[in-house]
Amino acid sequence: MKMNYAEPIINGYNAITGTIVAVLSYILGEHWFLFVAFLFLNVADWLTGWMKSRMAGRENSMAGWKGVLKKLGYWLMIMVAFGASAVFIEIGKAIGIDLGITTLLGWFVLASLIINEIRSIVENFVEAGYNVPAVLVNGLEVADKVVNKDEHSGDA
Repeated sequence: MKMNYAEPIINGYNAITGTIVAVLSYILGEHWFLFVAFLFLNVADWLTGWMKSRMAGRENSMAGWKGVLKKLGYWLMIMVAFGASAVFIEIGKAIGIDLGITTLLGWFVLASLIINEIRSIVENFVEAGYNVPAVLVNGLEVADKVVNKDEHSGDA
């Protein structure tokens, strides 16, 4: 009988990955991957900002820390938006009104912040001298206007 040495590694990987997905699903809900995607975009934005500054010879550790604090602020903003929605839903239950629609508050905040992170990453690439496809820049502009249409309603 031939031994498969990779099987324990694959089984361990599957167990660890499954555990991580289960924990994230429990904490963040079924759409946990959106929060993980936002976290990866935070890291990518910070890295591309650092890269842009490094290439321009304007590296500044204080600016880097301000960027990290700004990212933490975004996460607090998301927590407040989803927390406020949960509070409104509970108030609605107490007074007999379905306020489940307020859940959209958190999702719109998350969507808006995801668009802003992607736009910031693209700006970092442009400022670093990369040739960014116009379709990406224009597509993000359209997405931003759709998500934040009330904010931009006077722009046309």
